[in-house]
Amino acid sequence: MFTVIIIIIFNMMKPVTVPQRPSVPTKVPSESLLGARKELVITHNGREYRLRVTQNGKLILTA
Repeated sequence: MFTVIIIIIFNMMKPVTVPQRPSVPTKVPSESLLGARKELVITHNGREYRLRVTQNGKLILTA
């Protein structure tokens, strides 16, 4: 009888969902991607994107 009660209680229990932590983006220094270059071509889903350093030292990504 004790085993039957445990099985009934176990079947009534619902799985507990643990909230997932939001993913933290990985930080990558631009120098590690570009090196001494001023432009880098990135391919994504079959398209090419250009990451360039502007004259003011900013980054721009164009398709």
